[in-house]
Amino acid sequence: MRLTYFGHSCCLVEVAGARLVFDPYLSENPHGRVAPAAVPCDYVLCSHAHEDHTCDALDLARLHGATIVAPYELAEYFAGQGARTLDLMPGGGVDLPWGRIQMTPAIHSSALELPNGENRAMGVASGYLIRAGGRSLYHAGDTALFSDMGLIGRGGLDVALLPIGDRYTMGPADALTALDFLRPKVAVPIHYNTHDKILADPHAFAARAATAGHAVRVMAAGTRLDV
Repeated sequence: MRLTYFGHSCCLVEVAGARLVFDPYLSENPHGRVAPAAVPCDYVLCSHAHEDHTCDALDLARLHGATIVAPYELAEYFAGQGARTLDLMPGGGVDLPWGRIQMTPAIHSSALELPNGENRAMGVASGYLIRAGGRSLYHAGDTALFSDMGLIGRGGLDVALLPIGDRYTMGPADALTALDFLRPKVAVPIHYNTHDKILADPHAFAARAATAGHAVRVMAAGTRLDV
């Protein structure tokens, strides 16, 4: 499994011959703008409808023939725009030739921010659990801490991507507790330092996590992690 981090909550995961982009924030990402054409993929997984998690979903689908995976209402919206979609709801999953995608709960909101200023509700927010090629990865999406993360971690996790930016998601203290529940082999902090409202020190978080017995890898935009 190879993970390429693009900043904020966006990453590319390559595993068992499949290429998955999570929370596609590429062309407008303040951590480093990337053209969607430069990120070939097979699946685009959107945790919820906010712009910083769906920005380039349709472009990736159209450019690369990728399938958009999203909670039901958001998947229906993308299908209406002509995209091929795979709709799930938290707790549900689907087995594919290369592995399994399961949708997990997340405590957050989900709305499309339309050009006319309207926020259109799009069902629930989610996270994702991927098991493929003998590896497992949990992308928490935007979420608060919740104790059932202890169930998500059952069976073991190789990688967990956890928000630490506070205000709209878990902050570092709650993310540290999340590590106690999840027990991944390595965690990657996400959703921080994109703007002034979600400033956090990932290295301080990593140091606190190490003291508690957890391995945290701080990744700069554009770097890779092989698991």
